Amino acid sequence: MRQSRLLRMLDRLEREPMADTVIDAVRKKVQALPLGNGRDLLHGRWLGHPVHPLMVQVPIGSWLSAAVLDLYPGRSREAGLLVGVGLTSAAPAALAGWVDWAELHRQQQRVGLAHALANSAAVGLYAASLTSRVRGRHAAGRAYGFLGLTAVAVGGMLGGHLAYRQASGANHAEEVPHVVTQGWHRIGAVAEFPVDRPVRRSVDDVPVLVVRESGGAVHALAERCSHLAGPLSEGTVSDGCVQCPWHGSVFRLSDGWNVRGPATAPQPSFETRIADGHVEIRLRRQGRDGQAPDEGQAQRRSTGTETRHGS
Repeated sequence: MRQSRLLRMLDRLEREPMADTVIDAVRKKVQALPLGNGRDLLHGRWLGHPVHPLMVQVPIGSWLSAAVLDLYPGRSREAGLLVGVGLTSAAPAALAGWVDWAELHRQQQRVGLAHALANSAAVGLYAASLTSRVRGRHAAGRAYGFLGLTAVAVGGMLGGHLAYRQASGANHAEEVPHVVTQGWHRIGAVAEFPVDRPVRRSVDDVPVLVVRESGGAVHALAERCSHLAGPLSEGTVSDGCVQCPWHGSVFRLSDGWNVRGPATAPQPSFETRIADGHVEIRLRRQGRDGQAPDEGQAQRRSTGTETRHGS
């Protein structure tokens, strides 16, 4: 089967650099907003995934409901109320979307800008719809409303491409627990890990970040940032945390917790031990009681491909 014309158009949009100057200017303005801790709130770090998709349900639902009411005579007043609710709720949803957009890859930002323009057109059309209804021009209000819903559909299609085709907002470390085999894995001699310097190793073809502290403790996390797969081994280690070099997400080395966004998901973490002068790691898995299974349990479940050593 041939690639659809729509998909070819979206692929061209990802590669088109025409709007890159505008993207750079807007990105800098969004990143300069004095949001403080509100930035992580808008990213959805507290929720564990982006909050923007949740927030847009209110304006979309309100406008879709208004369109249904517009199909029935005499319901223009109720439809107008729903249009107003959608307009009011669109502002915070848009702010959350812009904050997420400013921390994306360039190809994602290109599609995201088109997504924002479609939604801005929808807001303008619905504002015209509400104004017409208030002035008693109900036919015009309905017409503007249906045009606005069309713009919302286009924006939703672009948002779906951004989320599902380009994996914007997805947890890019989610597969780690599914591909790392259970049991202890030897990753190198202790001397191979300089103090307080991030080192990249690999277990079952999964990149792993290893940091040895001055006190002797060794920490290991999945190396690809959960936000957009940035290389944490190229990041900065400070105060028991590592900062992603791409978008600044900060993760706690002891357990992978995302201390600061834009990452909304923590990093998969590993238990560590030193055996015979070598560092060994084991994926920290949670059992039914919320605790990691003991070593004997992990070994009984193992596939036999990992290296095991006594502690």
